Amino acid sequence: MAAWDPDDMADEVLDDDLDSEDEFDDEDSEDADPEDEDDDLDEADFDDEDDEDDELEDADDDEIDFCIALYREDGVPTGVALEPELANDFEGLIDHLQRIPGDAGALGLISLEGDVLVAVRVRGARHVQVFVSDAYFVDTWPLVRDAIDFLGLDNGDVPEEGLVGDLGMFADQGVSEMDLEAMFMDADEMTSEDVAEKVAEGMRFGKAFRKAVDDYWDLEDEA
Repeated sequence: MAAWDPDDMADEVLDDDLDSEDEFDDEDSEDADPEDEDDDLDEADFDDEDDEDDELEDADDDEIDFCIALYREDGVPTGVALEPELANDFEGLIDHLQRIPGDAGALGLISLEGDVLVAVRVRGARHVQVFVSDAYFVDTWPLVRDAIDFLGLDNGDVPEEGLVGDLGMFADQGVSEMDLEAMFMDADEMTSEDVAEKVAEGMRFGKAFRKAVDDYWDLEDEA
Protein backbone atom coordinates (compact mmCIF):
# COMPACT_ATOMS: atom_id res chain seq x y z
CA MET A 1 0.00 0.00 0.00
CA ALA A 2 1.44 3.36 -1.07
CA ALA A 3 2.07 5.96 1.57
CA TRP A 4 -0.33 8.96 1.72
CA ASP A 5 1.29 12.08 0.36
CA PRO A 6 -0.29 15.39 1.50
CA ASP A 7 1.10 17.18 -1.60
CA ASP A 8 -0.82 14.84 -3.94
CA MET A 9 -4.04 15.62 -2.08
CA ALA A 10 -3.44 19.37 -2.35
CA ASP A 11 -2.84 19.08 -6.11
CA GLU A 12 -6.13 17.21 -6.58
CA VAL A 13 -8.08 19.81 -4.60
CA LEU A 14 -6.47 22.62 -6.59
CA ASP A 15 -7.29 20.92 -9.89
CA ASP A 16 -10.93 20.48 -8.83
CA ASP A 17 -11.16 24.17 -7.86
CA LEU A 18 -9.72 25.29 -11.19
CA ASP A 19 -12.10 23.05 -13.15
CA SER A 20 -15.05 24.43 -11.18
CA GLU A 21 -14.01 28.05 -11.81
CA ASP A 22 -13.63 27.40 -15.54
CA GLU A 23 -17.13 25.92 -15.70
CA PHE A 24 -18.63 28.92 -13.88
CA ASP A 25 -16.74 31.35 -16.16
CA ASP A 26 -18.07 29.58 -19.26
CA GLU A 27 -21.63 29.67 -17.92
CA ASP A 28 -21.32 33.39 -17.04
CA SER A 29 -19.97 34.22 -20.50
CA GLU A 30 -22.74 32.32 -22.25
CA ASP A 31 -25.43 33.95 -20.11
CA ALA A 32 -24.04 37.51 -20.17
CA ASP A 33 -23.11 38.04 -23.81
CA PRO A 34 -26.62 37.99 -25.38
CA GLU A 35 -28.01 40.20 -22.63
CA ASP A 36 -25.17 42.73 -22.97
CA GLU A 37 -25.67 42.87 -26.73
CA ASP A 38 -29.40 43.40 -26.28
CA ASP A 39 -28.73 46.20 -23.78
CA ASP A 40 -26.34 47.90 -26.21
CA LEU A 41 -28.90 47.68 -29.00
CA ASP A 42 -31.67 49.03 -26.79
CA GLU A 43 -29.56 52.02 -25.74
CA ALA A 44 -28.70 52.76 -29.38
CA ASP A 45 -32.40 52.59 -30.29
CA PHE A 46 -33.28 55.08 -27.55
CA ASP A 47 -30.50 57.42 -28.70
CA ASP A 48 -31.88 57.33 -32.25
CA GLU A 49 -35.38 58.07 -30.98
CA ASP A 50 -34.10 61.05 -28.96
CA ASP A 51 -32.31 62.43 -32.04
CA GLU A 52 -35.50 62.12 -34.07
CA ASP A 53 -37.50 63.93 -31.38
CA ASP A 54 -35.01 66.83 -31.42
CA GLU A 55 -35.46 67.43 -35.15
CA LEU A 56 -37.77 70.27 -36.22
CA GLU A 57 -39.46 70.31 -39.59
CA ASP A 58 -38.44 73.11 -41.94
CA ALA A 59 -40.96 75.81 -42.68
CA ASP A 60 -42.52 75.10 -46.07
CA ASP A 61 -43.31 77.70 -48.72
CA ASP A 62 -46.83 78.31 -47.42
CA GLU A 63 -45.54 78.98 -43.91
CA ILE A 64 -42.92 81.55 -44.97
CA ASP A 65 -44.51 85.00 -45.26
CA PHE A 66 -41.35 86.47 -46.77
CA CYS A 67 -37.57 86.20 -46.71
CA ILE A 68 -35.92 89.47 -47.77
CA ALA A 69 -32.89 91.70 -47.25
CA LEU A 70 -32.77 95.48 -46.81
CA TYR A 71 -29.70 97.67 -47.23
CA ARG A 72 -28.58 101.07 -48.45
CA GLU A 73 -26.47 101.35 -51.57
CA ASP A 74 -24.95 104.79 -52.07
CA GLY A 75 -27.49 106.04 -49.55
CA VAL A 76 -30.48 104.65 -51.46
CA PRO A 77 -32.80 102.24 -49.54
CA THR A 78 -32.87 98.93 -51.39
CA GLY A 79 -34.76 95.70 -50.83
CA VAL A 80 -34.25 92.30 -52.44
CA ALA A 81 -36.02 88.96 -52.21
CA LEU A 82 -34.01 86.04 -50.86
CA GLU A 83 -34.32 82.35 -51.59
CA PRO A 84 -36.93 80.67 -49.33
CA GLU A 85 -34.35 78.05 -48.28
CA LEU A 86 -32.63 80.75 -46.21
CA ALA A 87 -35.71 80.92 -43.97
CA ASN A 88 -34.57 77.53 -42.63
CA ASP A 89 -30.82 78.09 -42.73
CA PHE A 90 -29.53 80.55 -40.11
CA GLU A 91 -25.85 80.19 -40.99
CA GLY A 92 -26.59 80.34 -44.71
CA LEU A 93 -28.57 83.53 -44.15
CA ILE A 94 -25.63 85.17 -42.37
CA ASP A 95 -23.24 84.10 -45.14
CA HIS A 96 -25.53 85.55 -47.79
CA LEU A 97 -26.00 88.86 -45.98
CA GLN A 98 -22.22 89.22 -45.64
CA ARG A 99 -21.95 89.28 -49.43
CA ILE A 100 -24.40 92.17 -49.86
CA PRO A 101 -22.52 95.47 -50.35
CA GLY A 102 -24.61 97.68 -48.07
CA ASP A 103 -23.36 101.03 -46.79
CA ALA A 104 -24.09 99.98 -43.19
CA GLY A 105 -24.34 96.25 -43.66
CA ALA A 106 -27.42 94.27 -44.66
CA LEU A 107 -30.56 93.36 -42.75
CA GLY A 108 -32.36 90.09 -43.29
CA LEU A 109 -36.05 89.90 -42.34
CA ILE A 110 -37.98 86.63 -42.20
CA SER A 111 -41.61 86.31 -41.11
CA LEU A 112 -43.17 82.90 -40.41
CA GLU A 113 -46.93 82.34 -40.51
CA GLY A 114 -47.59 85.86 -39.26
CA ASP A 115 -46.44 84.73 -35.81
CA VAL A 116 -42.75 85.50 -35.48
CA LEU A 117 -40.23 87.87 -37.06
CA VAL A 118 -36.52 87.05 -37.15
CA ALA A 119 -34.14 89.89 -38.00
CA VAL A 120 -30.44 89.39 -38.67
CA ARG A 121 -28.15 92.33 -39.36
CA VAL A 122 -24.63 91.72 -40.62
CA ARG A 123 -21.92 94.37 -40.80
CA GLY A 124 -18.58 93.06 -41.94
CA ALA A 125 -17.32 89.55 -41.36
CA ARG A 126 -17.86 89.39 -37.60
CA HIS A 127 -20.50 91.89 -36.51
CA VAL A 128 -23.81 90.00 -36.40
CA GLN A 129 -26.90 91.24 -34.55
CA VAL A 130 -30.02 89.13 -34.06
CA PHE A 131 -33.56 89.90 -32.95
CA VAL A 132 -36.49 87.49 -32.49
CA SER A 133 -39.97 88.87 -31.92
CA ASP A 134 -41.31 85.78 -30.12
CA ALA A 135 -38.84 83.28 -28.67
CA TYR A 136 -41.65 80.96 -27.61
CA PHE A 137 -41.60 79.56 -31.16
CA VAL A 138 -38.17 78.08 -30.45
CA ASP A 139 -39.64 74.56 -30.56
CA THR A 140 -41.57 75.22 -33.77
CA TRP A 141 -39.17 76.65 -36.35
CA PRO A 142 -35.50 75.73 -36.99
CA LEU A 143 -34.64 79.38 -37.77
CA VAL A 144 -35.97 80.56 -34.40
CA ARG A 145 -34.18 77.74 -32.58
CA ASP A 146 -30.87 78.56 -34.27
CA ALA A 147 -31.27 82.29 -33.60
CA ILE A 148 -31.92 81.59 -29.91
CA ASP A 149 -28.88 79.31 -29.80
CA PHE A 150 -26.79 82.08 -31.39
CA LEU A 151 -27.94 84.46 -28.66
CA GLY A 152 -26.96 81.91 -26.01
CA LEU A 153 -30.40 81.90 -24.40
CA ASP A 154 -32.49 79.19 -22.79
CA ASN A 155 -36.14 79.14 -21.74
CA GLY A 156 -35.32 80.74 -18.40
CA ASP A 157 -33.89 83.79 -20.15
CA VAL A 158 -36.99 84.51 -22.24
CA PRO A 159 -39.04 87.50 -21.02
CA GLU A 160 -42.81 87.26 -20.76
CA GLU A 161 -43.42 89.14 -24.02
CA GLY A 162 -41.00 86.87 -25.92
CA LEU A 163 -38.87 89.68 -27.41
CA VAL A 164 -35.20 88.67 -27.35
CA GLY A 165 -31.93 89.72 -28.91
CA ASP A 166 -30.41 93.08 -29.78
CA LEU A 167 -33.40 95.42 -29.54
CA GLY A 168 -31.16 98.38 -30.38
CA MET A 169 -29.97 96.96 -33.70
CA PHE A 170 -32.09 99.46 -35.67
CA ALA A 171 -31.20 102.53 -33.59
CA ASP A 172 -28.79 104.02 -36.14
CA GLN A 173 -31.50 103.58 -38.78
CA GLY A 174 -34.13 105.57 -36.88
CA VAL A 175 -35.86 102.92 -34.72
CA SER A 176 -34.70 102.98 -31.09
CA GLU A 177 -34.98 100.11 -28.63
CA MET A 178 -37.95 101.80 -26.97
CA ASP A 179 -39.60 102.34 -30.38
CA LEU A 180 -39.16 98.67 -31.25
CA GLU A 181 -40.59 97.46 -27.94
CA ALA A 182 -43.57 99.82 -28.33
CA MET A 183 -44.28 98.52 -31.83
CA PHE A 184 -44.53 94.93 -30.60
CA MET A 185 -46.39 95.81 -27.41
CA ASP A 186 -49.08 97.43 -29.56
CA ALA A 187 -49.15 94.54 -32.03
CA ASP A 188 -51.74 92.25 -30.38
CA GLU A 189 -53.95 92.34 -33.46
CA MET A 190 -51.10 92.72 -35.96
CA THR A 191 -49.17 89.96 -37.71
CA SER A 192 -45.39 89.77 -37.74
CA GLU A 193 -45.62 90.90 -41.37
CA ASP A 194 -47.44 94.08 -40.31
CA VAL A 195 -44.92 94.84 -37.57
CA ALA A 196 -42.01 94.21 -39.95
CA GLU A 197 -43.45 96.77 -42.36
CA LYS A 198 -43.87 99.21 -39.48
CA VAL A 199 -40.21 98.75 -38.52
CA ALA A 200 -39.16 99.20 -42.17
CA GLU A 201 -41.12 102.43 -42.41
CA GLY A 202 -39.45 103.68 -39.24
CA MET A 203 -36.08 103.08 -40.92
CA ARG A 204 -37.25 104.87 -44.10
CA PHE A 205 -37.35 101.56 -45.96
CA GLY A 206 -41.12 101.35 -46.46
CA LYS A 207 -41.15 101.37 -50.28
CA ALA A 208 -38.09 99.11 -50.56
CA PHE A 209 -39.64 96.68 -48.05
CA ARG A 210 -42.92 96.37 -49.95
CA LYS A 211 -41.12 95.90 -53.27
CA ALA A 212 -38.90 93.16 -51.80
CA VAL A 213 -41.93 91.31 -50.38
CA ASP A 214 -43.75 91.56 -53.73
CA ASP A 215 -40.63 90.29 -55.52
CA TYR A 216 -40.39 87.41 -53.06
CA TRP A 217 -43.88 86.23 -53.89
CA ASP A 218 -43.29 86.74 -57.61
CA LEU A 219 -40.37 84.33 -57.28
CA GLU A 220 -42.55 81.87 -55.39
CA ASP A 221 -45.25 82.05 -58.07
CA GLU A 222 -42.66 81.32 -60.74
CA ALA A 223 -41.20 78.35 -58.83
